[in-house]
Amino acid sequence: MFETIQRLWRHRRLDERDTRRMIDPLLVQRLTQRVHASEQRHSGEIRLCIEASLPNSYLRRQGPMREIIRQRALTMFGKLRVWDTEHNNGVLIYLLLAERAIEIVADRGLNRHVSRMEWQAMVQRMGSAFSTGDFETGLTQAMEEVSAVLVQHFAQTQDTQRLGNQLPDAPDLR
Repeated sequence: MFETIQRLWRHRRLDERDTRRMIDPLLVQRLTQRVHASEQRHSGEIRLCIEASLPNSYLRRQGPMREIIRQRALTMFGKLRVWDTEHNNGVLIYLLLAERAIEIVADRGLNRHVSRMEWQAMVQRMGSAFSTGDFETGLTQAMEEVSAVLVQHFAQTQDTQRLGNQLPDAPDLR
């Protein structure tokens, strides 16, 4: 019971203003540049979504918080249209500030090459930076690891260069 109350308090006290305070405009600019630079090396699309807290409908759900965060990341994957890329190789890097948790959701084209266990291992490696509140280091590490996978499986070629940028490079702050 006490854990549930703590969780509710953590999520209700944070909102979009806190996201914009923790992820300041200069950091947004650096993250945008890193996404753009990454996408020059492969045909995939990387989208960052940084959310202060979960909506009430998610906080009322039963089950482990890890699964609830995954459900929210999957919802954002759809809302931000990360699935809607030419080669089905979009990736969402989702950061939930209230829990200092990261989730990675990849489209089916990329998931043919990378197992769920490999994605989970990536998320675990990034956890220490987020647990200390070093969001820039954690997000940079996430983008580097995701970029490496995309370069390995979807390296930039003459054909893929014509597709252009299919999704915004700037992080979605909520």
